[in-house]
Amino acid sequence: MEGSRPATPEAPPENLWSSILDSVSSSRSIPSKQVLLLGPSSSGKSVLASALLQKPVAEESKDETRSDFALGYDWADIRDDGDEDTLARLSVYTVPSDAIAYTSLIPHFLPPRVSLPHTLVMIVLDWTRPWTFVDNLQTWLKWVEMWAKGDGSRDLDIVREENHERLQHHLQHYTEPSVDAVPATSNISSNTVLPLGPGTLTHNSAGVPIIVVCTKSDLIDEGNDLVGASSSGMGGMVKGKGGEWEERTDGVMQVLRTICLKYGASLFYTTQQPNTLLVLRQYALHLLSIPPAPSPMASGSEAPAPLRNPFVFHYKPNTLDRDRIVVPAGWDSWGKIGVLREGFEAKVWGEAWEADLDTDVMESEDHAGAKKMYKMLVPDQGAKSPPLPPFNAPMAEQAFLAKHYDENAKKPDRDPRGAFRNPTDTAAAGIVGPLGSSSFNLPTVERALSEMEAGMGMASSLNASTTADGARRLSQRAATGQTQHEVLQNFFQSLLSSRDRGGTSATAKSMGSKTNGNTSGTDDTN
Repeated sequence: MEGSRPATPEAPPENLWSSILDSVSSSRSIPSKQVLLLGPSSSGKSVLASALLQKPVAEESKDETRSDFALGYDWADIRDDGDEDTLARLSVYTVPSDAIAYTSLIPHFLPPRVSLPHTLVMIVLDWTRPWTFVDNLQTWLKWVEMWAKGDGSRDLDIVREENHERLQHHLQHYTEPSVDAVPATSNISSNTVLPLGPGTLTHNSAGVPIIVVCTKSDLIDEGNDLVGASSSGMGGMVKGKGGEWEERTDGVMQVLRTICLKYGASLFYTTQQPNTLLVLRQYALHLLSIPPAPSPMASGSEAPAPLRNPFVFHYKPNTLDRDRIVVPAGWDSWGKIGVLREGFEAKVWGEAWEADLDTDVMESEDHAGAKKMYKMLVPDQGAKSPPLPPFNAPMAEQAFLAKHYDENAKKPDRDPRGAFRNPTDTAAAGIVGPLGSSSFNLPTVERALSEMEAGMGMASSLNASTTADGARRLSQRAATGQTQHEVLQNFFQSLLSSRDRGGTSATAKSMGSKTNGNTSGTDDTN
């Protein structure tokens, strides 16, 4: 009994269901891909984002005066032709401008170490402002290089190297689509690597897939108006096919292709027509799904089967239709660029681009950079902002007060207290008050005294004579050159002394009369 009874039952494996769910989820996981749209405002980024996600353009996105978000975001599932399986999940990030306030947010949402192998950068240029092409390309391509460097960790360096090898392998093994039913395959064995042509992938050390998209290309040859009078183009030339205008636009395309070749980038022209946007979408999915570069084989081992790209790009390159240019990465070269228009030297433009990127080269008249050469090809017709008024640096408050205080202190007529310090000064020297007024001259004083005496009711003859004598003395003293202050002081002093003398005389007379009266009475009594 005990021998037939099994021992304690085996414990079930820990996290059984978790392991089952993880295996199922890993087998059915959906890869995530990201597209980063970079470009100036009102350049058509919202139309491209809607085309990539196959969603209608929002009404508010059509308004040119709308306010952009700090970082736009939308996503959609990419399904196969039968709409049965989800092949990938595509996310589109839109940056409104190259301001640091916007670009500094991108590493938080797209950290390079994690998102670099699954991210495509799309730089948008606007054909209504062709004079900004080189400036915008330099700005955004510099930022892409800086973003891809990240924090410089060892893990990120490994990801960068693998990404660069993948892009280089794609460029070296590019084959042009064939019209045959059987897709064309390279007749070169996997262990044979074609060298890159001159000027190809000299930059973009992180191997970021880049597409340069020139939107609104249907406006290149629109009408026959002068370009300078409209909102787009190059001043002084008549738009339309043929002539100098077509030569200039072909030159612009050659410059763009030369720059794209240095970064392993592609060049596309798009319009509002759905077919051009559809071609761009298919190529973007094709670049996002580039298989990794095969690892180097050991001697005697068989070559592994190449990985297949689930999104095959069937469209051939097109450099003739000016409104639907298609230049895939890996197809172009300096020789093909020079065939478009004679006289263009791709090597010279490549060296000029390098000179602009070199921070040690200062802007000077002898510095022949790509920006300077491009301005000669495409004059700037953009609206110039009015110059700012000259900066007015005001003087400090205390310095201003000290300066004017010192100036006024040197002028005696600026200080009203000077009249009291020196009463001998005349009114012209800043005297204020009655002494400085012309209304208090000597004749006026005499008239005022006369009216005062008449109002008191016929003053005594003694006072009148005294007043007359005082007035005469006042006039005489004034004639002798005395100041008004001294004359008036002496005048009033004489009045006071005269009245004292007059009062003393009247008192003496009254006392004399009383004495005489008492004497006579006494005599009578006696």
